[in-house]
Amino acid sequence: MPRPETSASLEAIRDLTRVSSRLHHAVSRRSGLSPTELSALDLLTREVMGPADIARALDVTTAAATGIVDRLEARGHVERRPHPGDRRRTGVHITDSGRADARGHLQQMILGLLANDAAFTDEEREVVRRYLEGATEAIRAVVEDD
Repeated sequence: MPRPETSASLEAIRDLTRVSSRLHHAVSRRSGLSPTELSALDLLTREVMGPADIARALDVTTAAATGIVDRLEARGHVERRPHPGDRRRTGVHITDSGRADARGHLQQMILGLLANDAAFTDEEREVVRRYLEGATEAIRAVVEDD
C-alpha cells in the first residue's frame, strides 16, 4: 500500500495522538489510579451516571464497573446516592476530592490548552474545531469498527 501524502497538520495530529496515548498512563502513575478509574472520574465530572452507564461508556462489564466505583468510593472520590427519579437506581456522584484529584493532575495541561486557545481568533478556532472534529471522526471510525 503506498504511503499516504503527509502534511504539517497530519504530522501534528500524529504527534498529538501519540502523546495523548501516553497521557492516561502518566497521570495514572502519578495519581495511583488505574487508567480506567481515571476515565470513570473524567466521565463523572460531566454527569452523574449509574454503574451500568459507566460500564457501557468504558466498554467494561458491569461487575468491572462496580469494582471501579468501589475503589473510587474507598478513596473518597465518588459517592453512591439513590437516583432522584428512580429510588431503585443508584447514581454515582463525583466528590470534591475526586474533582480536585482529577483537576490537579491535569492542571498544567489545562492551563497550556487555555493559553493556546486564547492565541487564536474566533474564526481560527472555528477552522481548528472543524479540523479536529474531522480527525476525531476518522479515528472513531477505526475504534468503533472494532
